[in-house]
Amino acid sequence: MRRNRSIAVVAGFFALATLTQCFTEKQNQGQRLYTANCASCHMEDGTGLRGVIPPLAQSDYIQKHRTQLPCLVRHGINRPIVVNGQEYNQEMPGVEALRADEMTNLLNYIQTNFGNSNERYTMQQVAELLDRCPSH
Repeated sequence: MRRNRSIAVVAGFFALATLTQCFTEKQNQGQRLYTANCASCHMEDGTGLRGVIPPLAQSDYIQKHRTQLPCLVRHGINRPIVVNGQEYNQEMPGVEALRADEMTNLLNYIQTNFGNSNERYTMQQVAELLDRCPSH
């Protein structure tokens, strides 16, 4: 009996350590993905490049086009868009390699930083929106 309890305690600690490590690896993933994939154009603070690269900071576009953002990030965009009343027509490359969980973390980082306080995505929402992307 005592041995079974010891085994259960050890197994519990192992499970807790594994879960903690999993969550720790995901912590700040959105910010890391933004830095790696977006910041070189949209800038570290999300302000973009005036007249050339649209801002993500306090952007009306990311709120109004919420359902299109996962496809836009995955496949890029090559058409004019209007952000905060200004037209931008710079091609944006897509980030095809992001998994749905990574895309969710990236989008949530953008939606809740840079002066934005928009609704967060769930991974299920992002996966469903990505499934509906027009083929490229």
